Amino acid sequence: MTRRACVIGSGPNGLAAAIVLARAGLAVDVYEAEEVPGGGARTLELTLPGFHHDFGSAVHPMGAASPFFASQPLADHGLQWVHGTAPLAHPLDDGTAVTLEHSLKDQDTVFREDARAWREIIEPLVLHWTTFVADALGPVTRIPQNPFVMANFGLYAMQSARGLGKRHFKNERTRAIFAGLAGHSFLSFDEALSPAVGLMLGAAAHVVGWPVPRGGSQAITNALLGTLKDLGGTVHTGRRIGSLDELDAGDGPILCDLTPRQLLGVAGERLQKSYRKAMEEYRYGPGVFKIDYALSAPIPWEARECNRSITVHVGGTFDEIARSEHAVTHGQIAEQPFMLVAQPTLFDTTRAPKGQHIAWVYCHVPNGCTEDMTSRMEAQMERFAPGFRDCVLARHIASPAVLERMDANLVGGDINGGLLSIKQFVFRPALGNYYTGTKNLYLCSSSTPPSGGVHGMCGYHAAKMALRRM
Repeated sequence: MTRRACVIGSGPNGLAAAIVLARAGLAVDVYEAEEVPGGGARTLELTLPGFHHDFGSAVHPMGAASPFFASQPLADHGLQWVHGTAPLAHPLDDGTAVTLEHSLKDQDTVFREDARAWREIIEPLVLHWTTFVADALGPVTRIPQNPFVMANFGLYAMQSARGLGKRHFKNERTRAIFAGLAGHSFLSFDEALSPAVGLMLGAAAHVVGWPVPRGGSQAITNALLGTLKDLGGTVHTGRRIGSLDELDAGDGPILCDLTPRQLLGVAGERLQKSYRKAMEEYRYGPGVFKIDYALSAPIPWEARECNRSITVHVGGTFDEIARSEHAVTHGQIAEQPFMLVAQPTLFDTTRAPKGQHIAWVYCHVPNGCTEDMTSRMEAQMERFAPGFRDCVLARHIASPAVLERMDANLVGGDINGGLLSIKQFVFRPALGNYYTGTKNLYLCSSSTPPSGGVHGMCGYHAAKMALRRM
């Protein structure tokens, strides 16, 4: 008799886990609470008909870098990556922008006096990208394939972003774009690990770029769904699982693309006391406040360089961004918030009616924040793109509460599945990472290594562990 497996949640990690289990010969059922599968990788008409917005993640350097995605026939199921002519732009008040370029050689020209320092940090990651990304997107506790590169990366990643930025970069323009990269950590720039995510994203820009999927992030989900269907797996949408007793996995594994809070809800009585306590004490990080825009025209950036990139970091200088992130991590509202902006329709015209555009904008806020950030965010947009408001046809405003209502894993608006503290970097979400201590029950969400991002690697590693323990 074919052994069965169940997966709760159809985000990229849940689907990755399901594909690994199905390839191993198990009969796999995936249960998704929402009507549209994908979790954070969904594309919806949030504003007006014909405007296709990404509910969660929009730009996918880690998707393009993912060893799991690369090993699957996703292109056969319609996934196409679309790139800007530069991965990233960062506008400044003088009407110019500093850019992150696809090649290190071109970056030398942009960074000038800081080119040598950038190469010192980033070039080893670029030259050894295949082993580096496999190590960086793997369980923290395993022996790395390339320990020397990982050790060198760790020397920089374990510093504070403030210390690294001020120590290594002389030019304020370089420091500014580095601050935007470091802002992806959701940590104050005085904390250890705050440069880690930014350095990885910086290296990715020079190897795989910062692309978007043609048609929106739903294309990633659809490609994963097509792959799973070819393997005989089944996805049940509109099926919110309230208890593990509702599942029919027999003696096969159950993998949960859930954060600790939801795991407690569906499996609390089955969890060992010590593990249940660890889940109750698990810490969530800051949330996001997100606005999706339908636009009558492209964003009118004052700096023309911003039109070369799908991703634009808005926040000004290093010190301004540092103040914004410090405020958020201390439970305060940033008056001039650091923002991530995506403008995919500059390079993918399938996302909006002819001649019109979409924009995806979010800023960081304290977890569960109820403050309406719209006016502050649009003031920042007007600062670097005068006339932006005049282009707005419609808005879809998503506070942390709205985001959590649309995807229960986004607790308090936390898009990373939990705070990236030192403890929750190593023991994420507890000792054992994926295994809950309860027979055949595993976590495979972004609350496990390697944390947030659309890459499927949390699901891949959890499913591999489940297969080893069968």
